[in-house]
Amino acid sequence: MEFVHQSVLLNQTVDSLRVRPDGIYVDGTLGRGGHAKEVLRRLGEKGRLIGIDQDGDAIAAAAENLKEFGCRVTIIRSNYEQLSSILDELGISRIDGICLDLGVSSFQLDTRERGFTYREDAPLDMRMDQRQTKTAADMVNGLSEMELYRLIRDYGEEKFAKNIARHIVRRRQEKPIETTGELTDIIKAAIPAKFRSGKGHPAKQTFQAFRIALNRELEVLEHTIDTAIERLTPGGRLAIITFHSLEDRIVKTKFRENENPCICPPGFPVCVCGKKSRGRVITRKPILPEAEEEEENRRSKSAKLRVFERE
Repeated sequence: MEFVHQSVLLNQTVDSLRVRPDGIYVDGTLGRGGHAKEVLRRLGEKGRLIGIDQDGDAIAAAAENLKEFGCRVTIIRSNYEQLSSILDELGISRIDGICLDLGVSSFQLDTRERGFTYREDAPLDMRMDQRQTKTAADMVNGLSEMELYRLIRDYGEEKFAKNIARHIVRRRQEKPIETTGELTDIIKAAIPAKFRSGKGHPAKQTFQAFRIALNRELEVLEHTIDTAIERLTPGGRLAIITFHSLEDRIVKTKFRENENPCICPPGFPVCVCGKKSRGRVITRKPILPEAEEEEENRRSKSAKLRVFERE
């Protein structure tokens, strides 16, 4: 299966890792292997890259695209939240850098039967790991109206979340909602006509909400940042590309907490909590794509790169 994918912020991300020829690096969201390939090009014979992805199609494509690098690359099908156990199994205590390119890939969006897109009718799936049994259809048809409302509001930041949840419940009483087309029609009907022609597709935020919730994207991100920083060597860097405000807020907050973890009241003359800084935030403001990249790759328009360096 052929992927059509352009790695977002490719050079900026790999440059930020400051790749050492003999270093050990992790690409936690391997995809087709675009970022990984650029890291491998900068590694010497003693360097090593571990690529992690939960998508079986991505693993197959990356294995083909990175085969020229032989034993310098290790590809593992898993979720990057398993970083510590993966490194332990490989006998690796510390790494020199890790990058994460979050969200849904262009391949997943463009493969109709994966059920991520609201632009074509397909089974309502949205699983990033197809070994998972629960699908978006299970959530759409199984959650209560209040649970649907909170999910769409919190993960989609959709102002018409309550009305969309109400319409979903009403429609599924007639028959189960099974396709992306059906869900898209319900969302459109729930949003007042004057708001449907605004910025972006009217179903975009609701689809985002179900995808994030189904794949536990924010939970995994929040739980893994501390672990990733802990496994870095001194001077090692963590580079994360986000695509919406929910992800970016988590990254910004966790980086700040790792830089200044002190929880003592502001009036204390000295720190007594004992929490020590793990390093420093390299990107006080996120790195954004150049205008040329935005023009060539529309997925890059909302991308933000933030970088943390271990002390």
